[in-house]
Amino acid sequence: MSTTKQAQLRLATPNDYSALAEVMYDAVRHGDSQYNEAQRQAWVPEPRTGEDWIARLSAQKIAVAVDLNHIVGFMSLATDGYIDLAFIRPSARGQGLFRRLYESIEQQARQDEEKRLWTHASLMAQPAFSAMGFVVVKPEVVAIGGQSLKRFQMEKLLVGG
Repeated sequence: MSTTKQAQLRLATPNDYSALAEVMYDAVRHGDSQYNEAQRQAWVPEPRTGEDWIARLSAQKIAVAVDLNHIVGFMSLATDGYIDLAFIRPSARGQGLFRRLYESIEQQARQDEEKRLWTHASLMAQPAFSAMGFVVVKPEVVAIGGQSLKRFQMEKLLVGG
């Protein structure tokens, strides 16, 4: 069993971008999912690479969890309080890592004086975001690669604290 309770959190660097793509791929393609295989294949057919991936990540603040020198999870904060990416390797789930990453992101958002955090949560991420105090603004269905995927627009107001 992984020792993710001892995982160290830090900010991502450009040297991490390939590893983040692998974590995302592993989380979507190999973890328990409410999406079928065709939907998962359409969402993440392969680990992300290239200039678009680099540009997307470079524009965000990214908290990563490192366990035994391997990135096991990450969460990213884009502009306007948007949590763009949140993925944890299947082997590292169920040990409080989502909460630790989220708390790091919320702290950063508060430092940036954001008034709210919001995200588009997958069917798997929605319960975790709800546990952090997010509420569903509206359910959505997005078309990706010929597949329809359900998700939720969610938000959390940052008042006080």
